[in-house]
Amino acid sequence: MSDVPTAAPQDQTLEGARDWLQRHLEAGRHPLSFIDRQAAERAIGRLSGIDPVAWSDTWLAEAELFAAAAAASEQAGRRFAARESWHQAYRFAFMGRYPVPNHPAKEVAYTKAREYFLRAAVLDDPPVQRVVVPFAGRTGEGETVAFYVARPNGVARPPVVMIWAGIDSWKEDVLFLCRRYWQRGIATILIDMPGTGESPVLAGTDAERQWDPVFEWIDASELDESRVAALGGSFGGYWAHKLAHTHRDRLVAAVNWAGGVHLTFQRSWQERSRNASSYLMDLMAARARIFGGSTFEDYVARCPELSLLDQGLMDEPSCPLLLVNGKDDLQNTSKDITLALEHGDPKTARLYPGGHMGADMRTVQDSIAQWLHPYLLGPATQGTRS
Repeated sequence: MSDVPTAAPQDQTLEGARDWLQRHLEAGRHPLSFIDRQAAERAIGRLSGIDPVAWSDTWLAEAELFAAAAAASEQAGRRFAARESWHQAYRFAFMGRYPVPNHPAKEVAYTKAREYFLRAAVLDDPPVQRVVVPFAGRTGEGETVAFYVARPNGVARPPVVMIWAGIDSWKEDVLFLCRRYWQRGIATILIDMPGTGESPVLAGTDAERQWDPVFEWIDASELDESRVAALGGSFGGYWAHKLAHTHRDRLVAAVNWAGGVHLTFQRSWQERSRNASSYLMDLMAARARIFGGSTFEDYVARCPELSLLDQGLMDEPSCPLLLVNGKDDLQNTSKDITLALEHGDPKTARLYPGGHMGADMRTVQDSIAQWLHPYLLGPATQGTRS
């Protein structure tokens, strides 16, 4: 599925929204991945509008049905059935806050989504643990960093991959990536990138400091602090790329999966990508929100400062880096991969058919895991770069 321009938000009709949702549902494409199809079709049919209240109410009605079924299964001792129903309750509450909780109705959906996620995650195998650590924020910033940890069964001091996504897929939404790592004996940490979810900071030129207390927690844990990798998807790929430079002594490898580094953040590209079809609504509102704004102008006034080229980092040493994207990406230009290859240490790169993040997501995910495998499960190399 390639990214192509779609209707501007003010031109989106209910009929067009239903068509977009149905196509994404049939393709199993974000934001309708892993969702119960029959219930989703029912919600799409009942949708009376895409305004925040109508939108959230429709999806939350289905979420509450699954939550009731999950509670009944728990009471009856049916652990697997309860886990699956809680997961579906989460998926529908996530849709209720999609793409971002920029309205009180969507804030309610986001709160319920986190609640339902935890009810499902603690029933997973291995169970997922929520961790909250102190953060020495500045005035107006948060005081904690929250993340989820899951450890593979029967592995002492496992290596760990830290995973996060982008501006609308947050730490709860990337759990599906973890099982391929657990099966390899690798622990996972899920966290929100700056400006999203429960991150204590907005995006900015030094927002990578939110990862410092996470590294400190790893140092004190039973995880192997000498074998830590970073995997960022979509916009989150930018932060993995940046950490590959700024925290290269803490990482054995990093993956920038479809994140920009310089060209993506220029106004000319943002003008082209402001109506990418991978979003149904509120694309620019979601982008601007990472800086605390809400409009296209709010976003383009700030996003150039994220440029790793202008920050002088791209020619600095880095840990091993993998750069991956779909070649027809209209959100974050794949030309940033070419630019990155022209600077700094040699890197590994791969372009796949399709739009943002690649069309065949399973193939891309498997190739990323395969690339990370020797760095995480081979001899420890952390701290060897200078």
